[in-house]
Amino acid sequence: MTCRHLSILLPAAQTLVWAAPVYAQAFSGDTPVANKIATDGKRWSAARTPDGQPDLQGVWDAASMTPLERPLELGNKEFYTPQEMAAYEKKRAQDLNRDRRDGSADADLGRAYNEAWFDRGAHLASDRRTSRLIDPPNGRFPVMTPTAVTKYGDVHSWLAQHANDGPETRPLPDRCLIFSQSGPPFLPGNYNNYYQIVQSGGMVAILSEMGHQARIIPLVKGPVSQPRLPRIVRQWAGNSVGHWEGETLVIETTNFRASDQSRFGVQYDGMSDENLRVIERLTRTGPKTLTYRATVIDPTVYVQRWTVEFPMERTANPLLEYACHEGNYAMAGILSGARAQEKGAGEKTALPKK
Repeated sequence: MTCRHLSILLPAAQTLVWAAPVYAQAFSGDTPVANKIATDGKRWSAARTPDGQPDLQGVWDAASMTPLERPLELGNKEFYTPQEMAAYEKKRAQDLNRDRRDGSADADLGRAYNEAWFDRGAHLASDRRTSRLIDPPNGRFPVMTPTAVTKYGDVHSWLAQHANDGPETRPLPDRCLIFSQSGPPFLPGNYNNYYQIVQSGGMVAILSEMGHQARIIPLVKGPVSQPRLPRIVRQWAGNSVGHWEGETLVIETTNFRASDQSRFGVQYDGMSDENLRVIERLTRTGPKTLTYRATVIDPTVYVQRWTVEFPMERTANPLLEYACHEGNYAMAGILSGARAQEKGAGEKTALPKK
């Protein structure tokens, strides 16, 4: 797999957006956002696009040290104090350091790339939350339904023996099909956590750095009678439709393509099925901050819905192309290595020649 480092900026993202057709509108600047109080005591609102909507455009960075799930020992503690935050950042930097050489050989191998290739952020997110998962209140994923638990166990038992049978049995990120960062929902990871947003009068385009995957989202006046693809038409990123609720862009996505492999990438080995629905909310919450919230609803898999929330910081850096398919040499290596192991095992168990 490749990552952002040592890449060159190509016009692929612009070409993709132009073909939508979605045309970028001029940035309105870093005007303060609604429901925030400026230093002079006045309430201020987000900058506006020419059609009067909150301006979400730009490149946004979701990288931070904040874990997806809350550490068990914190219980229902939602936020760190500034002092706790500093202590936790120091400890987490050490825990996440891929240049460490302590532990077993397996632990060393599991650290994969060295630290130079990671871009997870050097600090906790600016909201000081103890986890990106905010609901359930304990910051942990809810339990699965009994039927889903059985299916999950059966699938993983089968994969333990057949994970390398062919490309179709490998995880979705290995196949360059879907990533935790590209979503929905967005679940930031170890690197490539940029998102570029472009708006037009009736469309919003969101380009994820990881996988270089774009969603072209039509906007409607409200959540009722939204245009949908037929239920039989399924896509890895689903079918997204958006509408504005005041200062917030609300995106509802259905029609996900189901798979036995987790669609949540390397961040969470969860499960979903054809009933998955994701509701995302994007709100400007500061001059250089956009808050992202996503609720996952899948009643045949989870006993309750779950929600993640985190801030994304505006950056002046460009979003570079992530050429996953073009550079996916690892797939050939994984499968050829598995065939070599099978051949070696076959030779050991073969009957001696007479």
